[in-house]
Amino acid sequence: MELRRVVVTGLGSLTPIGKTTAEFWDNLEKGVSGGGIIPYFDVSKFKTKIGCCLKGFDPTDYLDKKEIRKLDPYSQYALVAAEEAVRDSGLEESKVDKTRVGVIWATGVGGIDSYAKAMMEYCAGDGTPRFSPFLIPLIIPDLAAGHLSIRWGYRGPNYTVVAACASSTNSLIDALTYIRLGKCEVVLTGGSEFPFCIPAVGGFSAMKALSERNDDPEHASRPYDKDRDGFVMGEGAGALIFEELEHAKRRGAKIYCEVMGGGMSGDAYHISAPHPEGLGVIQVMNECLKDAGLRPEDIDYLNTHGTSTPLGDVAELKAIQVVFGEHAYRMSISSTKSMTGHMLGAAGAAEAIACIAAIQRGFIPPTINHFTDDPEIDPRLDLTFNKAKKREVRTAMSNTFGFGGHNSSIIFRKYEE
Repeated sequence: MELRRVVVTGLGSLTPIGKTTAEFWDNLEKGVSGGGIIPYFDVSKFKTKIGCCLKGFDPTDYLDKKEIRKLDPYSQYALVAAEEAVRDSGLEESKVDKTRVGVIWATGVGGIDSYAKAMMEYCAGDGTPRFSPFLIPLIIPDLAAGHLSIRWGYRGPNYTVVAACASSTNSLIDALTYIRLGKCEVVLTGGSEFPFCIPAVGGFSAMKALSERNDDPEHASRPYDKDRDGFVMGEGAGALIFEELEHAKRRGAKIYCEVMGGGMSGDAYHISAPHPEGLGVIQVMNECLKDAGLRPEDIDYLNTHGTSTPLGDVAELKAIQVVFGEHAYRMSISSTKSMTGHMLGAAGAAEAIACIAAIQRGFIPPTINHFTDDPEIDPRLDLTFNKAKKREVRTAMSNTFGFGGHNSSIIFRKYEE
């Protein structure tokens, strides 16, 4: 069976360094940090007080006040980013069979903020269960996908992917697969996350996963730096329109790039630590290259998982050296989490959009906040420290990994007839 070709025809971004795709791309190139003090609750007694939060975002600029009350922030973010992607794609101006348009969305923690607030209100009361009738639709992780489907009347496959921090890359790979196999013509895909609530920040902090560089939040997310001390949590959404090539051409859609292939694997090792030999990461990159029909030397740019954790950063780079061999020293590598923080279930979608920026604009986003070389990291690797650089990017790969040993990689390529 010949697989159909899939292209990207729309993008939507809501990130700590940009509320639109254009702003996100501009700030990626400038090396802007999204770090700051968490503004959503009193963090004075928390070990971690910092995060990469949205700047100047007001949901009433996008959504009706009545609607907002029925939407957890992760669903609000999904609707906002998807609105930009759908508008960008021109789908609403085209006569599209909506039974052939799917929605495959992702989140890591879903409506955890709404759940936390409801339980705190209950515990502060007299024990009488006074819960909102909207509580369950607010918290369950599949509801963002449901809202997106309802908003635009898309009646194709509709579901949510949850695979921790690999979630939205998995959703992109599923979207690619559905279109390749002829089950859809178009899929609205991506992911969204709002993790800035008391139990999420407290829980990740208790795991010793988060940076505690509270006096310098803008420089706290520092992948590959010797003094990195954990990841900085981020929030937001990334939305992409994946479309079958001939369908896109028939309606005259602009094409950002082609989606070449994806891979998924499991470490089968530990709930939070990377495999010491990087077996799952090596496997997923090899699977991705094979699925795309490409060789290691075809990759110009690799956007790493690169979270700024002591073990994870080194393990991923060592796996890259195994897979790419000598080409690992010729391609460009960076971690955009140094700017956005770790957007958890939305990370893969945002980083896919960063890869597309590299292809479209011909630059490598930097790994900012590098001050001290880590002796465990091979200095021959081009990690694009502190400043973006111009480079023609024909093919880009993005890696995302999640607690539980979930690994996923996806490849995008400059579109050619």
